[in-house]
Amino acid sequence: MHDSESDTFSKKNKRKEYCELLEKIGVSAEPKQFETDEVEKSDYYSKYFSHSPAMVTNHGCVQVKGSNIDVIQIIQKG
Repeated sequence: MHDSESDTFSKKNKRKEYCELLEKIGVSAEPKQFETDEVEKSDYYSKYFSHSPAMVTNHGCVQVKGSNIDVIQIIQKG
């Protein structure tokens, strides 16, 4: 390691990472508890079309404050 780098690091999940990115552009957001929102309980993609992935990973939701957007769901397809 270089002298300017810290010896320790803090592990972040995707929800917290996205909240920090949103804060940098002036959007107030906070991570929600995993699998507590209604958005996370339904299917992400239709399985009837060939370009829709069969496997989708849910990384949780972020609640946005002071906006018309209530919740942002973070998913990974693949």
